[in-house]
Amino acid sequence: MNAEILAVLRGYPQIYFACHSEHRRARSNAQALSARDASVLAHLSVDAPLRAAALARHLGIRPSTLSAALAELQALGYIARDPEPADRRVQRIRLTARGEQAMAAASVLDADRVALLLARLSPAERRRAVEGLDLLAGAARALGGVTTTEEKPAC
Repeated sequence: MNAEILAVLRGYPQIYFACHSEHRRARSNAQALSARDASVLAHLSVDAPLRAAALARHLGIRPSTLSAALAELQALGYIARDPEPADRRVQRIRLTARGEQAMAAASVLDADRVALLLARLSPAERRRAVEGLDLLAGAARALGGVTTTEEKPAC
């Protein structure tokens, strides 16, 4: 097996287990987020809006189910929905600054543990690690079929 594949297979679980937080019950956190809501937020970005239909496909839920969740998240101020300029029937969803805070608080990873992990690296190492993670996350989005309005799926 390829050494790069082995490195990811070995490294990802180590990071996950070192930084994993306790599971929260639905709506039991201060942000009033269920696990599904937190998962939706984790797929969004402040800078790169996603198409609602692509997100529903990726999450394996019906568009109507996602629409209901998005309405709740929008009412909480966690997301913004805008029509696609070229086709106003298509919705673009992005995380708001408030939503970014809620996503971080409801993440399966503990932000304090992630901070401790990153603090063990030099500034240059931190920058390289975060850039590498961003690259892997972008490839994962393309592989999974979830694309921003600017991206095209890789396969």
